[in-house]
Amino acid sequence: MSKGRLEAFSDGVVAILITILVLELRIPHGADWEALRPLLPVFLTYVLSFVFLGIYWNNHHHMLHTADRINGKILWANLHLLFWLSLVPFVTGWMGENHFASVPTAAYGGVLLMAAIAYTILTNAIVAEHGPESKLAKAVGSDVKGKLSVGLYVLAIALAFVNQWFSDALYVLVALMWLVPDRRIESSITA
Repeated sequence: MSKGRLEAFSDGVVAILITILVLELRIPHGADWEALRPLLPVFLTYVLSFVFLGIYWNNHHHMLHTADRINGKILWANLHLLFWLSLVPFVTGWMGENHFASVPTAAYGGVLLMAAIAYTILTNAIVAEHGPESKLAKAVGSDVKGKLSVGLYVLAIALAFVNQWFSDALYVLVALMWLVPDRRIESSITA
């Protein structure tokens, strides 16, 4: 199967999710800077979630460039990833509206954790289809960065019930780790 439809569908879903994210930003009631203060938590979660969705879109794009063909397992693994990403606007709004309270902060981490696991499943499905000597298999290797991200999400979820600011700091740390597109895959594509 060709990967074109998978790429187009995934791009469309991520574009819609980013659009839904911005709809959570409400117009302030007032014309001064003070009117923006209550919106700060919502805006900060919007920025973080926008960055996460951008990271997934970017790395998904690079990962699919390593694939020559798509099978049913890859299609389902991709849908699994998109399912978890589709929950990002909900947990973003919940966390922002509740000023980073413990349960919404933990739920936000839970969705990020499941998206990371789903991305790993998708990566493994592509590697299984293309073989252990494929570009993607060579690029991700033992995937230390991916495993570290999962570990940090688990830690952040637990810390949400101790001090949610630690959780938020870990979410930002993971985003910073992935902010630059995965150079392993870029190097594999150009090699």
